[in-house]
Amino acid sequence: MRGSGILLHISSLPNPYGIGTFGKEAYEFVDFLKKSGQKYWQVLPLGPTSYGDSPYQTFSAFAGNPYFIDLDLLCEKNLLEKKEYAVLRTENQDAVDFSFQYQYRFRILKLAFNRFLKIGDFDDFMEFAAANCEWLDDYAMFMAIKDNMPEGNWGGWRDNLKTRQPEALELFRSRHLDDINFWKFLQYEFAKQWQALKTYANENGIKIIGDMPIYVAYDSSDVWANPKYWQLDSELNPAAVAGVPPDSFAVTGQLWGNPLYNYDLMENEGYQWWIKRISESLKLFDVVRIDHFRGFEAYYSVPFTDKTAENGVWVKGPGMRLFTKVKEALGDVNIIAEDLGFLTKEVYDLLRDCGYPGMKILQFGFNSESDSEYSPHNYVKNSIVYTGTHDNLPIEAWIGTLSEENYQYFTDYLQIKNRNDAGFRAILECLKSVCDTAVIPMQDYLGLGEEARFNRPSFLGGNWVWRIRKSALTPKLAEKINYWVKVFRR
Repeated sequence: MRGSGILLHISSLPNPYGIGTFGKEAYEFVDFLKKSGQKYWQVLPLGPTSYGDSPYQTFSAFAGNPYFIDLDLLCEKNLLEKKEYAVLRTENQDAVDFSFQYQYRFRILKLAFNRFLKIGDFDDFMEFAAANCEWLDDYAMFMAIKDNMPEGNWGGWRDNLKTRQPEALELFRSRHLDDINFWKFLQYEFAKQWQALKTYANENGIKIIGDMPIYVAYDSSDVWANPKYWQLDSELNPAAVAGVPPDSFAVTGQLWGNPLYNYDLMENEGYQWWIKRISESLKLFDVVRIDHFRGFEAYYSVPFTDKTAENGVWVKGPGMRLFTKVKEALGDVNIIAEDLGFLTKEVYDLLRDCGYPGMKILQFGFNSESDSEYSPHNYVKNSIVYTGTHDNLPIEAWIGTLSEENYQYFTDYLQIKNRNDAGFRAILECLKSVCDTAVIPMQDYLGLGEEARFNRPSFLGGNWVWRIRKSALTPKLAEKINYWVKVFRR
């Protein structure tokens, strides 16, 4: 069934306290989506971010980001007073200041936790903790140790904690039980608030598309708790790391630095770790977009000590063996395969065998000298079309980067007579395409330029910070979007 959606990450939502949350403004955005005739809201990964603030490098593959816990909702539960978090109120509503959030938000959340210990529903909390103990116990311990150790990532911890010696863990637990429970409390509140928001969206006809990174960060509770699942050396350092080879995004490639999976061991265990991860993601989201899907066919392996991704090699991945096990365990699941990048016949074969819809990116489709699978005349029904992703320039800025020849081809193709209409005509090209689903970044509907770019791949700093102004989500814009959605039967 045809449908359309809007891509806007939680952090980009309006909120007076410096970052988007699961609060009132999120519910208002659901209302905007409904008025706009949308069926989907796409968000990026919701995990707890670390150095660099990327939602693709998180402290856990299962936990949620405490920044998204809405403080006004905690106030309504008498866990906070407004004056206690007034320090977070900011005049700058255009960008997230992550360092400021890190400095102050956790202090405020600890106030809420201390009150929860006195007046909260502790039985409900313990029930949540027990139901999620398989990942939550390790995550809470991991974060509590990080709070109490100055050594940075867990690879620098003293050996008895680094290697999870039972006596050392038990001693730490006995001395820091409140610290551990604080991190469990944050996941409890995250889950409560997110599920309430998701329920509201679903009741209003909006499904959530959520992103699942293929890799996890080295500095994560996942790798610390189960190092056997990754390619680590005898000192528990990565033997090799993930990335992608040089391309138009980055001339020396992208060195992501994530540890690579020990797929042989995972296969011997029936890919249970992956089944659990996908199952948990499907509790968070209605549809899961798996980032860098081609890495399951073959993954790019870069020596751990290299400074760029230029000397990596492709290594065969688990392919259909993994997804056969996923289907046996979970049945037919709603997955979108992010099938971008260096694609081979084997990647196309894997996508076909899985049956998952892939992605079409309009911005990739306009080279005046060659045809492209990303040109609209080559789209297929079982796919999701985007003007661009979170890694691309907003469509207006992208148009400004086109060479004279490519711009001429683009305007000829879309029959554009007026440059001022070019960005919106590109959106309409996506909406009218044969693809089952069209997802448009919010920046493109607003006609914003390079200042609204969300991420520049391979650049550290200045990413993930863009936010939308509340005043931008007008009834007039919702009416305009809804009109075109109806025209193209979405």
